[in-house]
Amino acid sequence: MDLFVCSLLLRVSGLCGGATDCSYEELINHLNLTSSSDLSITRPVRRWTTPTPVFVDMLLYSIVEVDEKFQTVLSHISVYTRWQNEFLSWTPSDFCGIKLLSVPLSLLWQPDIVIREDISDSSSSFQSPLATISADGWVHTTSRHMLTSTCKLNLQMFPFDVQKCNLSFGSMSSSANTDDIISMQVQNNDSSQFRVYEQTIVTHGEWALRNISINGCNETRNYFSQSAVIYTITMVRKPLLYVVNFIVPLFYLLVLDVASFFISEARGEKLGFKITVLLSISVLLLILKDILPSTEDNLPMIANFCVGVFALVGISVLEAMVVTFLSDL
Repeated sequence: MDLFVCSLLLRVSGLCGGATDCSYEELINHLNLTSSSDLSITRPVRRWTTPTPVFVDMLLYSIVEVDEKFQTVLSHISVYTRWQNEFLSWTPSDFCGIKLLSVPLSLLWQPDIVIREDISDSSSSFQSPLATISADGWVHTTSRHMLTSTCKLNLQMFPFDVQKCNLSFGSMSSSANTDDIISMQVQNNDSSQFRVYEQTIVTHGEWALRNISINGCNETRNYFSQSAVIYTITMVRKPLLYVVNFIVPLFYLLVLDVASFFISEARGEKLGFKITVLLSISVLLLILKDILPSTEDNLPMIANFCVGVFALVGISVLEAMVVTFLSDL
């Protein structure tokens, strides 16, 4: 009986001692998350043929600037990425209910996900040094970017244009044709995501966000297929400033040129007035040249309008010169 009581007391004391050890260190030792572990070397799957799903979620905070000449878009975004590590899971009840664990990202394998349209430098992005691991083995990371991305802008209807720009998230090296398979997945659907963007966007400058669509696809690059998640951002320009500072003055100069026909030839001011109007239109054309790229194949409608007004005023100047010459005969 004494031996039974002693063994029972030892078991109870052992259980109590294990229950009181609620530190993160105990969980880290259980998962073998140390600097000498090899969890950061290979893709964390138990069978090499099992693909690793990677979920990407992007939040757009602002559209800072759109450069028409260089065909680039400057935006402020946050990227949330999560994937499953099959070797990092535990039962929360065994560790005093711990469900989340934050560890240095350098200890873990991470997918080489990039934004293919990104041309910004490394100093414009910030990757959180910590990753959050949930009890079911999912790893969560966060990064913020002041992103400069390329976008093929269609300026035919400038300044009343609507632009669509893509942000493609994909792996640099992994593909469906190699042993290292990464499957890009969409986190949320389009409707719910756009409602989130309407709440999180913090600036409303020259461009207004109209819609964001999310598509997952497989792209063929260099003869092998790659999985990607593509965000298509639809934005519309606010044209009021261009109308007030450019289109209205140009139309007003055209009206003044037409009204100059009522100036008497005898006073000798008609030709000088027309030349002044012509020079004013030339200044507006120079301003338009600084805005629009020189590589456009087709001139925007506003450029055609400027050229037409410039031609009409030029013909009007020639007419005034001919009339002045004939009146002096």
